[in-house]
Amino acid sequence: MDARPEDVWNLLVDTRRWQDWSPSIADVESSNVRIRRGTTGKIRTRLGVSFPFEVTEYEEGRYWAWNVARVGATGHRVESVPDGVRVTFEVPVYAVGYAPVCRRALDRLEKLVTP
Repeated sequence: MDARPEDVWNLLVDTRRWQDWSPSIADVESSNVRIRRGTTGKIRTRLGVSFPFEVTEYEEGRYWAWNVARVGATGHRVESVPDGVRVTFEVPVYAVGYAPVCRRALDRLEKLVTP
């Protein structure tokens, strides 16, 4: 993406903005507005179903991963590259069907941070 890594990171860790870029999240209740390791809460999907979550891995400015309903879910990686930023969503093999949703999330993120 042609964006600043910190702009992308700020969207990824601000629970108030998750529904702006995630096609599957309608609402978030969280123990922290900006996530960190150990942040817990509940997401409500656009289908109206709610699931608990916990942030299990966190490296400031670079990476976070979480469990949703106690199952390892996506990882979110931000890397500075010469022409902007590379954003990667890591999808566990058992959730490969979720990859198209992640692709849409990346497109939405890019629209939010690209000048």
